[in-house]
Amino acid sequence: MSFETILIGLIPVIGWGLFPTISSKIGGKPTNQIFGATVGTLIFAIVVLLFTKAGFPMGWNLVYGILSGMGWGFGQIMAFKGYSLIGSSRVMPITTAFQLIVTALWGAFALSSWPGIGHKIIGILALIVIIIGATLTTWSQNKENVDKGALKKAIILQLIGVIGYWLYSAAPQVDNLTWAKGFLPQTAPMSGMQAFLPQAVGMVLMAVIYGLMNMKKENVFAEAVSYKQIIAGFFFAVAAFSYLIAAQPTMLGLSTGFVLSQVSVVVATLTGVYFLHQKKTPKEMVATLIGLALIIAAAAVTVML
Repeated sequence: MSFETILIGLIPVIGWGLFPTISSKIGGKPTNQIFGATVGTLIFAIVVLLFTKAGFPMGWNLVYGILSGMGWGFGQIMAFKGYSLIGSSRVMPITTAFQLIVTALWGAFALSSWPGIGHKIIGILALIVIIIGATLTTWSQNKENVDKGALKKAIILQLIGVIGYWLYSAAPQVDNLTWAKGFLPQTAPMSGMQAFLPQAVGMVLMAVIYGLMNMKKENVFAEAVSYKQIIAGFFFAVAAFSYLIAAQPTMLGLSTGFVLSQVSVVVATLTGVYFLHQKKTPKEMVATLIGLALIIAAAAVTVML
């Protein structure tokens, strides 16, 4: 494994890790954040298409790619809402844990990625560890200072949002669902590179729909902060594109690339604490770091099965 390969694998860690922190730092409401982030992603995806030979999918592949992007947009809106309630440093471990659980269960039972009872038992135990890890990251030393209502609402929002993140990962995999051939239109296999631009289109479409739904409150399309959020979108897009490269068999491979990318939750959490001043006591920091370590270790187990 070359030094260049490792560097490419670290780009998603940095990009996805800094994305929520930069977006929170720029400010604005979830409508501003999702619009700017998705526009930034779309701009980068168009540049990628122009300078690579990835190709642009058509037919049902295009539909599934757009649905995938709309799923991410929905999930990220819920994440942004959570940031405004309890801060990105607390939301990121929660939403990451939910994504890992849903993605792992989908892979195990829909794509048969956990063959045999033994693998399923180990996988379920790993998911329990992920839940424990996420719980540790939300632990507060001073219970009286915790807004339990805001925490509960943020967790519920992430539970709802994980449906969108599931669609983001599941829609491009329709060709692998052999049991669904009777009722879902089948397609030729679509690579991550090919899905990148349609996903970006779907992300923007979801952001526009959400913006229009809130037009009576504010015109997100006319506010300067919405366009400042494009910078945050570039961070997300560069990370996503780098992950597609790192996950190739000739680079880190899917399993190693995925596990390494999950370290982004550590970057997001720590930058939220230190740069956004989302304060934690020393004991809370220890609990958070232990929780993050458990999430990453358990994520590694789920992809190695």
